[in-house]
Amino acid sequence: MENTEISIEANPDDLTKDKIKELSENFNRISIGVQSFFDKDLELMNRSHDSNQAKNSIELTKKYFDNISIDLIYGIPGLTDYKWRKNIKTAKNYNLPHISAYALTVEPNTILSKLIEKGKIDNINDETLMRQNEIIVIELEKSKYLNYELSNFALKNYESKNNSAYWQRKKYIGLGPSAHSFNGNKRIWNVSNNMKYINSLEKNKLPITIENLTEIDVYNEMVMTGLRTILGISLDDIEKQLGKKFKNYLLDKSKVKIDKKLLVLDKKCLKTTSKGRFLSDGIASDLFMLN
Repeated sequence: MENTEISIEANPDDLTKDKIKELSENFNRISIGVQSFFDKDLELMNRSHDSNQAKNSIELTKKYFDNISIDLIYGIPGLTDYKWRKNIKTAKNYNLPHISAYALTVEPNTILSKLIEKGKIDNINDETLMRQNEIIVIELEKSKYLNYELSNFALKNYESKNNSAYWQRKKYIGLGPSAHSFNGNKRIWNVSNNMKYINSLEKNKLPITIENLTEIDVYNEMVMTGLRTILGISLDDIEKQLGKKFKNYLLDKSKVKIDKKLLVLDKKCLKTTSKGRFLSDGIASDLFMLN
């Protein structure tokens, strides 16, 4: 189908020349989990690749793909603003059409979490996360990247269609174990166990769990996903799908955030300001409707 995006994610150490060439025959977009161009950061995050592999994977991939994205991580213990700017500069030098940047999440029972618990390295702090988020926004916008979603930056016409579909609550179908689907009113996910998945299909049973969304669930999702994007929350969409009651509730709850200059009402859309962008999840929770 014309203009269809067929995307795949890969780690740098998996991307040999032959593998990339093979992937390019079936996919037209690739996202590479670079994370950092510093070996110390990669070791701390227990990544299986090093900085040279990260750079080589990008250079090789550019020979076969036009639509390339890489992931970068900020807030890593020991990642100074200087090193973070160098990571961004290195990424920009490749002239990639898409860059994603995520705050580090420390998972329990990992090497990193244990080092933090023992006091051998400093824990992540919100001030650093906010500052480094601001740095990448400023640096990439200088190079004409659009911060179209909280963690994602794209040159014109290179926004991820796959991810944008989730944020815009478009319908999608997931195939295989653990895959999720969405039809507008229900969220459906398949069992994660491979054998249970196969056995259920062999017995003509659907290996799924279904969550029926209430109007409040839909409202809260529209608030959460809308505030993460440059489009914001459309008041017209809220009213069209849920009615004036929900639109008026949102307008009333948002007054405090507008007064604090965390939100702005722009052409019937509620959007985060530069001040409120990094706080969007917390702002969204304050706008939620409780059952």
